[in-house]
Amino acid sequence: MKTSLNISTAAVFVWIGFIGAISFMEAWLKFQAPGVSLPIGLGIGKLVFGALNKVEWFLAIIFFLCLIRIKLYKNYWFYGVLFILFIQTIWILPELNSRADAIISGVDLPSSPLHFYYVGAEIIKLILLITIGIKLLKLER
Repeated sequence: MKTSLNISTAAVFVWIGFIGAISFMEAWLKFQAPGVSLPIGLGIGKLVFGALNKVEWFLAIIFFLCLIRIKLYKNYWFYGVLFILFIQTIWILPELNSRADAIISGVDLPSSPLHFYYVGAEIIKLILLITIGIKLLKLER
């Protein structure tokens, strides 16, 4: 039981680290690197955010299995995280990927609020994960 609590806590904080490092650091910095054009940056972004999405689902599954084992599956904060991840996976990321593909192909697209939706979802998800992490740390005492 204690091991599952430790694993779930570690999974949450690793997840927080991934979001912080990729969504709030890498995403902005890659376009400042010398020689990184918009098409190259978008190609890198598609690759990195696709990988992040897979890592997030892996961590979500690990976390959920631990929650079941320690009988904390009524953690409604986590269901909020899952909902956001689900929306990002089935709607926002595919739409952003389609836009990136079009821009990489040379299509000039009008601006879209999708990036703002994604960033907003990441901020909410991050706040929920931090809340969950703090609650788990309190349980470990």
